[in-house]
Amino acid sequence: MDMADSPAVIKQDEVESLLLYKDLIPRLEVAMGKFSKRNSDELIQPVRTVIPLHKYNGFLGLMPAYMVHEDVLCTKMVCFYKRESGSTLPSTQATVLVFDPEYGNLKAVSVINGDVITAKRTAAVSAISAKLLMPGQSEVLAILGAGHQAASHYQVFTETFSFREVRVWSPRRETAAKFASSVDGAVSVCDSVEEAVTGADVIVTVTRATEPVLLGKWVKPGAHVAAVGACRPDWRELDDDLMRAAVVYVDSREGAMAESGDVILSGAEVFAELGEVLNGNKPAHRKKTTVFKSLGMGVQDAVSAKLVFDQWEQQRKL
Repeated sequence: MDMADSPAVIKQDEVESLLLYKDLIPRLEVAMGKFSKRNSDELIQPVRTVIPLHKYNGFLGLMPAYMVHEDVLCTKMVCFYKRESGSTLPSTQATVLVFDPEYGNLKAVSVINGDVITAKRTAAVSAISAKLLMPGQSEVLAILGAGHQAASHYQVFTETFSFREVRVWSPRRETAAKFASSVDGAVSVCDSVEEAVTGADVIVTVTRATEPVLLGKWVKPGAHVAAVGACRPDWRELDDDLMRAAVVYVDSREGAMAESGDVILSGAEVFAELGEVLNGNKPAHRKKTTVFKSLGMGVQDAVSAKLVFDQWEQQRKL
């Protein structure tokens, strides 16, 4: 791309069509493995910088990353909020920027609709955690929450695995019912969290909760929990009983100890990063109850942005 050119603006529908899970998941696995090696010759990513927006009960997060060998320089700016139940305002809004690392000029903005990137890469990483950690015979999937992240998680989990039953719960039953009717396949709408998770092999929590909604006493021994919400040090989705009984995996130790209320407030020990499991340095305890606490990383956005930008450029040349 010539420096005189205007930055590319890649729209939401284009990102949706270009960012496919079958291409994204293996790339994320490689990147997360590199991250856990802590080799600055391959990948540089600081912990997310967060600025509070007290007036609006929200935060602005800045998530830069540089993938050295791939020569990808990227940052995501994401606003996220503690919304009241029933609010029609979005809980997150994101923009992804891709730079030319040699010249420093902006190559693409919103590359990408950042919300699509966030939803898809987060769901893809949750699916990686399930591939590594869920029980061998997993038949029941429960999703707590019914927003954009619930939709992306449903898509990748049903695309990647075969579940006999999928259940969904939301604080407002009508929201869960709307979600169930919007997706392909049969989804059971549940009236309580306990009903949704009882007997479930895999549980995905994608809620706006700031206090625990999932209790350990409801979770089937040996189940896998992919916990995606509660991205602040004083927010929770999971109770102490679950966190302390489970083997806890994270995407980044530094990120979890700085930002995850589920980890910090429970005092639970972090057993491993997913990248350490992918590298073969730590075991995947499939027969135990496991929790993957997802906070998201800049490198995940960078991998996704590179995939979209490369596909977009290739289509332009055809």
